[in-house]
Amino acid sequence: MSGLRFRIAPAAAAALIYLAPVAFEGARAADPQGYTLSNPDTGDDELDTALKDSSLLILLRSKTPAPPFALIDRARGDFGRFQTVLESFGYYQGKVSITIAGRDVNDKTLPDFLESVPQGQTVEIKSVVERGTQYTLRNVSFHGTLPPGFDAASFVGVSKGDPAVAADVLGGQGALLSALQERGYAFAKVGVPDAYADDAEKVLDVSYNIEPGPRVNIGAISFQGLKHVREDFARESLTVHTGDLYNPSAIEASRLKLVGLGVFSGVSVRAADHEENDHSVPLLFDVQESKQHAVALSGAYSTDLGVSLSASWSHRNLLGRGEQLNLLASGIGLGGSATSGLGYNLQAQFIQPRFLGDDQAFEVNLAAVKQDLDAYDQTAQTFGIYVRKHFSKLWNGTAGMTVTHDLVSQQGTERTYELVALPVTAQYDSTGLKDPLSDPVKGGRGALSITPTIARGKQTVLFTVIQASGSYYFDLSGNGHSVIATRALLGTIQGGSTFDLPPDQRLYAGGSGSVRGFRYQSIGPHFANGDPTGASSVDAVSVELRQRLWSNYGLAAFVDAGQASESDLPFNGSVQVGAGIGARYYTSIGAIRADVAIPVTKVPNGDAFEIYLSIGQAF
Repeated sequence: MSGLRFRIAPAAAAALIYLAPVAFEGARAADPQGYTLSNPDTGDDELDTALKDSSLLILLRSKTPAPPFALIDRARGDFGRFQTVLESFGYYQGKVSITIAGRDVNDKTLPDFLESVPQGQTVEIKSVVERGTQYTLRNVSFHGTLPPGFDAASFVGVSKGDPAVAADVLGGQGALLSALQERGYAFAKVGVPDAYADDAEKVLDVSYNIEPGPRVNIGAISFQGLKHVREDFARESLTVHTGDLYNPSAIEASRLKLVGLGVFSGVSVRAADHEENDHSVPLLFDVQESKQHAVALSGAYSTDLGVSLSASWSHRNLLGRGEQLNLLASGIGLGGSATSGLGYNLQAQFIQPRFLGDDQAFEVNLAAVKQDLDAYDQTAQTFGIYVRKHFSKLWNGTAGMTVTHDLVSQQGTERTYELVALPVTAQYDSTGLKDPLSDPVKGGRGALSITPTIARGKQTVLFTVIQASGSYYFDLSGNGHSVIATRALLGTIQGGSTFDLPPDQRLYAGGSGSVRGFRYQSIGPHFANGDPTGASSVDAVSVELRQRLWSNYGLAAFVDAGQASESDLPFNGSVQVGAGIGARYYTSIGAIRADVAIPVTKVPNGDAFEIYLSIGQAF
């Protein structure tokens, strides 16, 4: 049995060990020697890839020409690199052979032979790698004073009979250290594993030396970098506290909680490198506050809704406890085929985080809108209050109340409505996106809203609007470059006939939000003159292929279908289908989208095509 300090390096690092000879190649013979070579073929794809990645003969063949003596050094270096890769995969008695023009790389006559090769003529290099028998683990042992109840074998990740793969054995070191720290042993040490090879039995014995150190709690928690954000607000937001057992995962979760407040551009946390007398470890949260104010300009164009231009202003920390004030002003409806005049959309929003508890916010909204559409003309003002609750990484919920003064004109008849609504919404998101400007490439999103409403006008009507929407994304390429995006929408109004409801509360289909290729709100029942009536139910589906090209460009192709009906049950009415293609240019503020869609089926007064220009994907 031969004993060795564990020296197996992961394949990815193997090439670095032998890079030194490259630095001296330029000082050798002046004329480069061209060569051809074949990649090592052991029958194991993963091993072959690691061998190829470690080879300087392969890496530098076209990048750095080598004179004869440097070429020999390069080949001899590959010999050692291949041996290291073999051992990293548990093949301790593998064989490596490298020949240049049929001569072994250690052949003393090789330098003179290469010097005699006519200029411009290549030589053949062959690398033959034989794996031999893969060693397995015979014993995995642990030394040191283990904490009571700590089962090291359950954390190390390798056990008797496993292949003696270096990355797995070395990974056990990190796994043990992490397991100890998660249990409060902040200063635990786990040494590089010792390995002893029994060449006769083709096995490896591995031992880990563990020094757990003292078990500690979290000590004093301090902040650095606070300027406008109040410390009591930051401290209340933490999910770890002085006296809690030291736990890196919990500390990281607390750091992410601070990041999620929206008032910090960066948050890092540092633990002291020593234990205090009371067996605690102080923590320091180092924060960088975001700029307090933000201004944004945006615009969009579609042939049905025309040009819209928006400007927003935000204060991210109004009173020092993360309060947000957001103001938005938009001009809408300029030049659209579904509009007949310029309108506006004005909004003011105040958000109070940590309202009556963690993961909960209170929101007040004021909004005013004016729009002149084919379906109706509207001027309305709305006051709303909401409580938003973050239940988990995937689920959020909202409950609130809105009061709206609504002046609506349809088919020459003008009516005023006073509406009181109690919207309740549940939202799901598994896309895993931390940046809202990023495109989703996997997972899904969903929302269900139920809005009981009382409308007082010519008569009093009680009705409930129920809407469900969802989208799901399939990453075909595995890197987000080829994505199939799907979308579905269902809506129904329960209570009151179509014409009992305010026109702006009815359901419509058509446009970028449902079925592209059709004018906004044009799908569904119509008046005799072709203007939309509005419906009591709606449904729509979309399928879109998004193909990214190069780094900043992409294409899209899509098909949408939907229907709207006077029936209060979806899947009634005439199904309308639209299809189109689009181009994407990806920027730091999102994808710039240009889509062209045509109606496959027809509706009264429909357009021949629709164009959509905006920032961000359709869904």
